[in-house]
Amino acid sequence: MHVDAQAFWLRAPGVGEIRPVALPEPGPEEVLVRTLRSGISRGTETLVFRGRVPPGQYAEMRAPFQEGEFPGPVKYGYLNVGAVEHGPPELRGRTVFCLYPHQTAYVVPARAVGVVPEGVPPARAVLAGTVETAVNALWDAAPLLGDRVTVVGAGMVGCCVAYLLSRFPAVQVTLVDVDENRAGVAAALGVDFALPAGAADARDLVVHASATSAGLQLSLDLLAPEGTVIDLSWYGDSEVGLSLGGAFHSRRLAIRASQVGTVSPARRARRTAAQRLALALDLLRDPAFDALLTGQSRFDELPDVMERLSAGSLHALCHTITYDGE
Repeated sequence: MHVDAQAFWLRAPGVGEIRPVALPEPGPEEVLVRTLRSGISRGTETLVFRGRVPPGQYAEMRAPFQEGEFPGPVKYGYLNVGAVEHGPPELRGRTVFCLYPHQTAYVVPARAVGVVPEGVPPARAVLAGTVETAVNALWDAAPLLGDRVTVVGAGMVGCCVAYLLSRFPAVQVTLVDVDENRAGVAAALGVDFALPAGAADARDLVVHASATSAGLQLSLDLLAPEGTVIDLSWYGDSEVGLSLGGAFHSRRLAIRASQVGTVSPARRARRTAAQRLALALDLLRDPAFDALLTGQSRFDELPDVMERLSAGSLHALCHTITYDGE
């Protein structure tokens, strides 16, 4: 079996290109996947595209199937949905999600893919990695019945967290963003929306996902005494400035980091990463998540798309990439 493929590479910060790939022969415990859709994780991937990964974080920020090294050349990405063309009988012909970069076809161990449930379209399934991040965050946050919760930052992750929180009994959820156009997405998800100036305070819990100093400061300012901020943002090499000389100490506020690289300590003894991914894929049966899919482009347009997303001239929540197979 000989299969040729193409992959998106960051040649150097700010410069992307499509490269040919010769795939290896799949082994007995491997699958050959033909990509149907991939998604761009806008926050992380644009930081990578701009060369903004701090040298001290090169190892921690490696994607599971990354090739090359930061700042480049590097093949990076992790929201990929495809069809299994070769592999174990129980996977052959199935649609699967994999933490693989933007590439037309690839060979990975069978254990690296998660089966997409019937009825979940490939475009929505690319959100599996984002929903998995939200699941992990809520395991970390452990919201309680009747909590007043604000999510600051209406990007992909913030929207997923807000929507999942809205399904908790008696939890009041508000999504906050500087972009008033995100009010429409919030409405589609069935959650309240506010601009920063109009956000309610005295919150039991705030989830921060804006990746800005201003957003993190607002998150602290909105807390009730002894409240907690769960910070999902990755700031790259940006400096973060906070005013901690006011109510931070007197009100006993807390900031806790959450990230998806490891299963939350609250569930690590009872859930594997594969089980967490399976839960995220099952949650994606809900068509409400389609509100996060805000545009698509062909695979051959990806170098230009990444440049526009990085420059801010292409506004999107989850921008998906289409392939010949879909």
